[in-house]
Amino acid sequence: MRAVDFVVQAWNAWAPGINNHNAWQEWVGHQVFDQSNKSILSGLVSRQLIRRLSPLGRAVFKATETFSDTDTSLPIVFSSAHGEVNKSLEMLKNMQKDDEVSPTAFSLSVHNAIAGLFSIANTNHQEITVLAPGQDGIAPAFLEALGLLQEHHDQVLMVLYDEPLSDFYPSLPFALNAPAICALGLKISLTGNGLPLRFCRSVAEREDGEHALQIFAFLKFLLSKDKTLELGNHRHSWEWRKI
Repeated sequence: MRAVDFVVQAWNAWAPGINNHNAWQEWVGHQVFDQSNKSILSGLVSRQLIRRLSPLGRAVFKATETFSDTDTSLPIVFSSAHGEVNKSLEMLKNMQKDDEVSPTAFSLSVHNAIAGLFSIANTNHQEITVLAPGQDGIAPAFLEALGLLQEHHDQVLMVLYDEPLSDFYPSLPFALNAPAICALGLKISLTGNGLPLRFCRSVAEREDGEHALQIFAFLKFLLSKDKTLELGNHRHSWEWRKI
């Protein structure tokens, strides 16, 4: 793959106790989370819809609520390694106890559930892609979003999100578990104002953990003076460079 230049025009992220750029800048130095802090959504989201959102869904909505109505009507690439797997586990536990599982609960546990609710809330009729990148981290989301830009779109909204897995799932030695629930929204374009980056393959052999961990690595890169970020896992490595 040849190098592709693009611009991060705007970004916002949410994790427990961290919901603006200043708070994220402080996090870089301390890397602690207020796990008691819950996401409180603005009045622009209906109560009926809020009741359907899981904690992960609320994080996605919180991370993107600073974007304008125009931004949330763009083509969107959603990316999450695990999605609503914790909700699926709870349903399986209920089934094991012979409890009934409602069709609504099932429909909200599938991998594209959050994207569907987001499109309803924002009346978004643009194309929406939902990725489950497995061991490949955050790079597939950038590949998809840059592909959309190179086809015919001026701007694309990316949303990267994951949450800590239930203790039921083994996380070691796989390096796949997030330290906290987190969602990161990025509005990107090929040109314009913002942070210009170059994205390309790297020859380095790396083990940087999966998607949930790489979100935080990318956030640190956005907030730091570092010029390059390399992330890889098993098969492929990628580089982001500030230009």
